[in-house]
Amino acid sequence: MTSAGSDQQANLEKAETWCRHAKVKGAHLALMPEMFNCGYQGFDPENREAFRNMAIGPETAYFRHFVALARELEMAIGLTYLEKWDPEPRNTISIVDRQGAVILTYAKVHTCDFGPMESACTPGHDFTVSELDTGDDRIQIGSMICFDREAPESARILMLKGAEIILTPNACGLEKMRLDQFQTRAFENTVGVAMTNYAAPQHNGHSVAYHSDGSLIVEGDEDEGIFMAGFDLEAIRGHRQRTIWGNAYRRPHRYDLLTSRDIKDPYLRKNGFGEPFNPATR
Repeated sequence: MTSAGSDQQANLEKAETWCRHAKVKGAHLALMPEMFNCGYQGFDPENREAFRNMAIGPETAYFRHFVALARELEMAIGLTYLEKWDPEPRNTISIVDRQGAVILTYAKVHTCDFGPMESACTPGHDFTVSELDTGDDRIQIGSMICFDREAPESARILMLKGAEIILTPNACGLEKMRLDQFQTRAFENTVGVAMTNYAAPQHNGHSVAYHSDGSLIVEGDEDEGIFMAGFDLEAIRGHRQRTIWGNAYRRPHRYDLLTSRDIKDPYLRKNGFGEPFNPATR
């Protein structure tokens, strides 16, 4: 979808319409692009309070609307939003199951601190996997958000926690290299992955899903649309039993340096407000 900018009511109505279309097409779960309640827009460095005021939580009418919709449609919904949080909002997805229960809430760990909007957000602190009952099967579901997929650790941790499918809301241009990178996340972790992006002209669409062996399930074009990704769970589980990838032959006792917080040239950077970036404070 494209959004109506930061018009939350218009975004709600559009997302509801498209969820209903997805249900008619047979979807078990519908996934929105990143932070859809405000269209991944609306940050003004001179008016931070207005940005905070766009944030929603489980108690708000917007959130409750999609809980009720999931229950009505008997279809899970990947609800993406700017989440109320202290001291600053978070970039979040909640998975609402077909009975209206929130089974997973994940806040973006790798916030885009090279830009001001996400520098003004609170990063998440963990990756979560939960069981989703589709009515036909029970699936181990995890999520990462946009820039998370560019850090291989995100999908790797989700795989180690048992994820079979990783849902990925997105808000950026998806050129070949980023799509290849996402495909690699599926292949190297033996998980199914699905990503929903904003259509043109907001971004360039190309919502996509890959099987656990890296094979393409579906890729959208630049236009708005509903793109159905059918995951063969029996095939994914069989592949995970046989593969040399995933967690089969790793050497985690050799990876100590990966958890170091030290950043040296040529990777010293500033955040979206021009301040030295220090991961230890995020």
